[in-house]
Amino acid sequence: MWSLPVIACWMLIIGTQNGYSLKNRIPKNPEATMNLSQIMSYWGYPNEQYDIVTKDGYILGLYRIPHGKECLGTAPYRPVVYLQHGLSASAFNWIANLPPNSLAYVLADAGCDVWLGNSRGTTWSQRHVSLSPDSEEFWAFSFDEMANYDLPATIDFIVKKTRQKQLYFLGHSQGATIAFISFSTHPKLAQRIKMFFGLAPVVSVKHTKSPPKKLFAFLESLIKVLFHRKALFSKDKFNRFLATKMCNLWIFHWLCKHIFFATYGSDYRNLNESRLDVYLSNYPEAISVQNMIHWAQLIISGQLQAFDWEDPTLNMEHYNQVIPPLYNVTLMMVPTLLWSGGEDTIADPLDVDSLLPNISNLMYHKRIPYYNHMDFYLGMDAPQQVFYEVIKVIKKNMQT
Repeated sequence: MWSLPVIACWMLIIGTQNGYSLKNRIPKNPEATMNLSQIMSYWGYPNEQYDIVTKDGYILGLYRIPHGKECLGTAPYRPVVYLQHGLSASAFNWIANLPPNSLAYVLADAGCDVWLGNSRGTTWSQRHVSLSPDSEEFWAFSFDEMANYDLPATIDFIVKKTRQKQLYFLGHSQGATIAFISFSTHPKLAQRIKMFFGLAPVVSVKHTKSPPKKLFAFLESLIKVLFHRKALFSKDKFNRFLATKMCNLWIFHWLCKHIFFATYGSDYRNLNESRLDVYLSNYPEAISVQNMIHWAQLIISGQLQAFDWEDPTLNMEHYNQVIPPLYNVTLMMVPTLLWSGGEDTIADPLDVDSLLPNISNLMYHKRIPYYNHMDFYLGMDAPQQVFYEVIKVIKKNMQT
């Protein structure tokens, strides 16, 4: 992404020199310039927004679709479903496509009370009671804090607001990671989860397609120098400019598509290309440098463990031991259902296979051979492959 400004400049120069006018542009989608509430309202869905304050002071933006478009008023009981996005993403994941292909809308229309979370540092959760997002202190977090502070605060709020003792949790990628950590280390929190649906679950990243391990020490130092221990990919007006002013030119559309898929996969067939401007306006989301370093540590160690402060004194201060503790996934007893992809370069099939025997209450696993990492929420056939199965399980569970 560091090269995107250069690419944009060249795109602008070439486009201007070749006289590309409005007739050469792909029609824009209005949602490309909307926030989350505006997008939901645009499609006619009722929505609510709440601010949640974690124990360490981060203010998280939590969104709710209480019911579908055809449902009037509130029913005495609606299954509560909480959706947690992954790395470099936000709650936008679940409303990115047209209503029939967006999980949040599909669940709401099926009679669910849908909640959409935003991890600290994302556009909708970039606030703190005392720290400024311009400070290094604000960005001193990784998925450890998301599991130990964000998720407990969010679930506690939803349970109190809905007055229901349990909810269904669905997480994609890092969203599943923090669930495995949180539900295995906080037994009382786990008791509030009726079922855990994991899409492209990431626990081990031993086989993820990444640069050679010997490069990580160099990359870590470079990232610290360039981004000053703050954030990578901090989403700003540049994303929107690139998506709505440049990528909708026919001559550059293919390049933007290639850039978008470079991180998530290479199969264009399952993507609604007409919504590329909407996707690019919301991707990538901000990632703290500390979180990136944490993932690099996991790739090197091959184990799921807490962040290594790379100083015995600091590790002792945080964990009362010089080596970061390992997270024991086998301690999580929540009923679990997983969906994984055969072409996923992040939640690699080999890593998923190594995870499965460690899940104490695994009820179901489905591998979709041609799915990459993003197909689980953006794929045009995701309703048939994943969404309807989730709904079927929820409805069956309500009858028992």
